[in-house]
Amino acid sequence: MNVRPNIVSCWTRSLQRGEQPTHENLREHIMAVHRDHAGFTESCASRCRDELDRNSYELLANSVDPARHKSVLDLACGSGVLLEICSQRFGPDIALTGVDMSAEELALARQRIPNPTIELHKGVAQNLHFIGDGTIDVILCHWALTLMDQVPLVLAEVKRVLKPDGIFSAIVDGDATTAPGYAEIHDLIYRIVQREYPDYGAIDLGDPRVRTAQALKELAVASFEGARVDIEPVVLNLSAAPDVLAREAAGFFYASFVLSPPFHRQMLQELEAFFTALQMDSGSRFALPMNRLVIRQQPR
Repeated sequence: MNVRPNIVSCWTRSLQRGEQPTHENLREHIMAVHRDHAGFTESCASRCRDELDRNSYELLANSVDPARHKSVLDLACGSGVLLEICSQRFGPDIALTGVDMSAEELALARQRIPNPTIELHKGVAQNLHFIGDGTIDVILCHWALTLMDQVPLVLAEVKRVLKPDGIFSAIVDGDATTAPGYAEIHDLIYRIVQREYPDYGAIDLGDPRVRTAQALKELAVASFEGARVDIEPVVLNLSAAPDVLAREAAGFFYASFVLSPPFHRQMLQELEAFFTALQMDSGSRFALPMNRLVIRQQPR
């Protein structure tokens, strides 16, 4: 059983004191997770698939129309999985740019896609000063908007760099009730985390409005006046042995990264027992809910 050391940061120390962490605390904490576990996001996300055998990266890339789009920005590009998919699908006809605040993730992205024509920038979504106004056809964001606590600032910056008829598409958390067993897994992990950090959950990563479709749509409509805003719910599934599902499910939750080794070990044991209880002839299954946000600007 792979038990990792826990992340200790200004964010977790604020949590222990029952204080609301600052924007800087949140950024530092997320960077610490990606520094110590670069590339972890892709493990679960690449393997979970919808009923048409598409993972969340592939679903997000479907927002790009190569017949009319010539530039794509991957916001919080991580280890470069989405950029690689876009490069393979669209070739040199579409200019690809990736932005991430983690040097470790960007290093993995460059190893994955050594093509020097793909631009990679170290930066944050709230400040894309190195990208000109109205220059990008499509901006994609894979499961990172959920972690950001300055979402209106992010959306304002996205709007600035998008072309007048541009598209912003993001994968975010979905409604837990739509995916069988997901709420139970969430509660199991948070219950263990709260033994070490009682305020975890009441204080969480990012802006809670991104986690509900209605509030997210209201944010999008307020930021993109006159745009068409659609939110598509999707459930992804991963079938595997209980011990594999325990590791993959735990790795999807940022909350698990703050657990000390004894509690992390207990979490994995309880998750494996949970998936074992659900096991059938075809194995166990982890169901993951997501929403795909698509904002289509309408030029006047």
